[in-house]
Amino acid sequence: MTEDLSSVDARELEARIADVQRRMRPVEQQLAGLRGERDVLQTEKRRRERSAHREARAEVKAAMKEGSLPSLAELVAGADPADLDAYVYNLKTGGEVRLGFPGARRQALIFTDGVQTAQAADLDEAARLYTAGWELGSPGRPGVRIHFPGTRQERLVPADDVFARPRTPLS
Repeated sequence: MTEDLSSVDARELEARIADVQRRMRPVEQQLAGLRGERDVLQTEKRRRERSAHREARAEVKAAMKEGSLPSLAELVAGADPADLDAYVYNLKTGGEVRLGFPGARRQALIFTDGVQTAQAADLDEAARLYTAGWELGSPGRPGVRIHFPGTRQERLVPADDVFARPRTPLS
């Protein structure tokens, strides 16, 4: 509207406002209906995502139980020269985790010889340290430092409680 409204009297201005509000009412009702329809569809989408996540986690747990996924300890001892990011890691409960400190760009394993520590960014380096007698963890704190993706929550867990599966292009 490019009309100069300064010359319109107060009653005319109120009438125009009422007219615009009357014309808006059906559009607002239609918009509310569309928003409700969108919310129902988004709820169904989230339900399906949760169901798929639950099923994927159950499949990982079943693969762990049948022994088709190696534990992190077995992977390190196996001397596979792959990058740590070539695998997806899960706790024995099925939850996905990352290795090392939260916020780090690359996953890493920390090893100790009892006095000093060293980081391995790939399985070849991890196998070299393991073969040299180094243990996973830091002095006085054995285990693998893991964190949950998207969080700052971290903890130390035994290497036998973390399982690895090859990363697929969709993982």
